[in-house]
Amino acid sequence: MDFSWGEDEIALRADLRSYIDDNLMPGWTHFDRDLPTAETLAAAVAFCRGLAERGLLVPGWPKEYGGREISSWAKVVISEELRGIGEPRGPQYANTSWLGPALMNLGTDEQRAELLTAIAAGEAMWCQGFSEPDAGSDLSALRTAAERDGDVYIVNGQKIWTSYAHTANYCFLLVRTSKGENQRHGITILLVPMNLDGIEVREIGVLGIHHMLHEVFFNDVRVPVSCRLGPENEGWNIIRTLLANERSQTATYEQVDRGLDLLVEEARRAGVDTDSDRFLERVGSAAAATAADRVLKYAAIQASNDKSPEYSNLAAVSKAAAALMEAKASAAFIDVLGPTALLEGSRGDYQLVSAIETGIGGGSLEMQLNNIAWYVLKLPKG
Repeated sequence: MDFSWGEDEIALRADLRSYIDDNLMPGWTHFDRDLPTAETLAAAVAFCRGLAERGLLVPGWPKEYGGREISSWAKVVISEELRGIGEPRGPQYANTSWLGPALMNLGTDEQRAELLTAIAAGEAMWCQGFSEPDAGSDLSALRTAAERDGDVYIVNGQKIWTSYAHTANYCFLLVRTSKGENQRHGITILLVPMNLDGIEVREIGVLGIHHMLHEVFFNDVRVPVSCRLGPENEGWNIIRTLLANERSQTATYEQVDRGLDLLVEEARRAGVDTDSDRFLERVGSAAAATAADRVLKYAAIQASNDKSPEYSNLAAVSKAAAALMEAKASAAFIDVLGPTALLEGSRGDYQLVSAIETGIGGGSLEMQLNNIAWYVLKLPKG
C-alpha cells in the first residue's frame, strides 16, 4: 500500500487548516463536540456552512450533489483534520461520511434532491435511530415497529443512546416491518422528520458527556412511505455497509495521536522522567496501537474503494482496534500523570470518556470481537 498523499489531498489538507485557523470558535475543545449549548450548536452550523461555501465539506461527492469529485480519500483528510481538533461539525460528520452516500446509492430522486442539498450546504442535522433498550449491539433484535397503513407507516417503539437527537432535523431510523425466524429479515430504513407528531426526545445524563445522548420515543408516529430508504424488509445488508462506512471513516486515531503529543508535553511540565523505561513503555504502547488503527482504517477504506467483499470485515477489525487503542491511551494518561489526568475538563478526562464511548458506541468491543471470530476467522459460535 502506498501511504503517500496525492496533490489533491495535500491541497485539501492545507485549505482545511487555513479555514480552521480563521474560523474555529475561540476556546473550542473536544467537549464542545457534544453541542451542549445553543452557542455551540450555532457555531457548528456556521462552521459547516463556511466549509460548504469553500467546497471543503463534501469535496469527494459527485458534482451533481454539491461535491468536487476529488478522490474518496478526501473524507479521510477531512475526518483527520476535524477529529483532531474536536470535531466542530457536530453530527454533520455522519451526514457527509456515510448517511449522504447511502442516500446517493439508494434514495429516490425526490429524496436526493431534498436531503442531499441540505447536507452539502452544511445545514442538515441528522441522528441515527439504531440501538434499543433490548437491542444495543445486536441490531437484529430491534423491536420498534412500523405498520403499513396506506401511504404511511405507523411507528411505535423506543430508541436509546441516540446521539444529537436534540439538534436533529431527521432521524435515520431502523424499524421492524415484518417478523420471522430470521431476525435480519424484516428490517426497514425510514428517513423520519423529527418534527412529526408523536416523537419525544429525552436526554440521558452520562458522566463526562453532556446533552449528546438521548432516548427517543415514537408513539403512533405517521411516517410517509415516501420516507423509506430502499426496499421494505431488506434493510439489514444496507445497515451492515452503513456501519462499515461509519467505522472506517471516523479518524479517532488522529484525535488520540494528538492527545498523546499533549500527554508528553504535560508530563514534561509536571517533571515526569520522559526517558524512563516505564514512561516509554506506556506511551510507546499507546502510540503503536494508534499507528496500527490508522493502518487498519486505511486498509478498510482501500477495500471499499476496490469494492472488495472483505470491506465490512476489515471495518469491523478496525473498529475493535480503535477501542483497544483508546483504552491504551487512557491508561497511559492515568499511569503517567496520576490523579491529575482525570481533572474535569482535562485532555486525560476526555480520553477516558472517549475510551468508554468507543468501547460501547456503534457496537461494543465484545460484539466486534464476536463478529471478527464469526465472519473473518470463521469460528463457530460459542
